[in-house]
Amino acid sequence: MIYTEITEKVKAGDAEAVIELCCKALSQGYPALAVLEKGLIVGMDLVADKFSHRRVIVPEVLMSSRAMHAGLTILEPQLKHRAKRPTTGTIVIGTVAGDLHDIGKNLVKLTVMGTGAHIVDLGIDVTPQKFIQAVDKTKAEILMMAALLTTTMPVMRKVINALEEARMRQGMIVAIGGAPVDEAFARAIGADCYFKCAKDAKSFLEHNLNKIVLRRKLAT
Repeated sequence: MIYTEITEKVKAGDAEAVIELCCKALSQGYPALAVLEKGLIVGMDLVADKFSHRRVIVPEVLMSSRAMHAGLTILEPQLKHRAKRPTTGTIVIGTVAGDLHDIGKNLVKLTVMGTGAHIVDLGIDVTPQKFIQAVDKTKAEILMMAALLTTTMPVMRKVINALEEARMRQGMIVAIGGAPVDEAFARAIGADCYFKCAKDAKSFLEHNLNKIVLRRKLAT
C-alpha cells in the first residue's frame, strides 16, 4: 500500500522519496487528504512518539519533518482546491516564547485543516502579547499552545493569565500540547484541554467545534 511506503520514507527522513511517492499516489487517483492523513501524518506521528520516548534524537526528527513538508508541497494544490465545508470558527495556534520547535504544532495544524476552522498560525517563539493580539484581532474561539522545552512551559500560564486580565478568557477554549506537558499540568494552569497527539485534537474539534463557536458567541 502506497500509504505505508510514504509513512516509512517520512520516518527515514527521505524527502526525495516522499515527493516521488506523493506524486505517484496522486497520479494513481489517491485523494490528497488521504495521502496526507494516512501517509505523511502517520509517519510523523510515529516519529514524534519515538521522540517522546527518547528513541530518536532531534536531528532525526528534523529530517522527518522536512520529508513531511516536502510531501506537503505536492499535496497542497490539491488540498486547496478540494471542496471544503463552510468555515466554522477560528483557531489561533503557536509555539510559546523561548521555544523554537514547531513539529508538533505543524502536525496539529495539518491534521485539523479539514474540520472547517480557520487556522491562524503564529509560528514559533510567540510571546503572550502576540497571542493576545491575535486572539483579539481574529476573535478566535480556540487558542492552541505548544511547547517542547520544560523551561517554556510557564509561558503557557502567562498567556492564560493575560487572557483573563484582558477579559478575553470567557467562552474561549485554551488547549495545550507538547512532550513535557500533560493533563495535570493543563488543569494546574487553567487550560481547558490537553492533546497528546494531533489526532486527539482533530477528534475533539470534529465533535465540539460548533458548540465551541456558539459558546464563544454567547459569552461575548
